[in-house]
Amino acid sequence: MNEINSAKRLKYAVAEKAEGQKILQVKSAEAEAEAKYLSGVGVAKQRKAIVDGLRSSIVDFSDGVKGTSSKDVMDLLLLTQYFDCIRDVGSANHCKTTFVPSGNTGAGIRNSLLVADAAKLS
Repeated sequence: MNEINSAKRLKYAVAEKAEGQKILQVKSAEAEAEAKYLSGVGVAKQRKAIVDGLRSSIVDFSDGVKGTSSKDVMDLLLLTQYFDCIRDVGSANHCKTTFVPSGNTGAGIRNSLLVADAAKLS
């Protein structure tokens, strides 16, 4: 009789342990999903702040410098971001990447980079 009761208690304990592990896995998955959701919300807010900042910069620059259009300001901002990117990539010791743009505006930058590179070799 003791063996029967012991077997029942053991069976109940195994079932409870499995249920506990199931709850832990479900809660872990829910926490991971919530973390990813909040990360996405954070990225979305960051991008919105960047766009708002760019919009503000464009308006301020256009108001401060007469005769400039929003396109002129965007071109200037993009060129500034491009040069910042080149500086950051170039300052990394392990990086061997060079961004070479294409198109009309890129031709001047590319030629400048090639001339600068040729000057270093001389």
